[in-house]
Amino acid sequence: MAGIVNKFVSNVAPGVIRPLRVLWNEIIGFLFIVLAVWSSSSVIRSIRSLQTPDRSVFRLAVSVFFTALMLFFGVASFWKARKISRS
Repeated sequence: MAGIVNKFVSNVAPGVIRPLRVLWNEIIGFLFIVLAVWSSSSVIRSIRSLQTPDRSVFRLAVSVFFTALMLFFGVASFWKARKISRS
C-alpha cells in the first residue's frame, strides 16, 4: 500500500507544486507592484516639495529608492514565475 501511495505522490506532486509556485510568484509580484504604484504618490509629493523652502532631497531619494526596489521585486517575481512555468 505504501508503494502505491509513494508512486501516486511522486506522479501527482510535480503537477500540483509547479502551478502553485507560479501562482505564488505572480501574487507576490502583483503585491510588490501595487506597493510601487502606491509609493509613487510619495515620489510625486517629494518632487513638488522641492520647490518650497521646506525641501528635502533625502526624502525624495528614499521615496525613489523604495519605489524602484518594489518595482524591481515585482518584475523579478513575474520573471521567476515565467521561468518556472517554462521549465
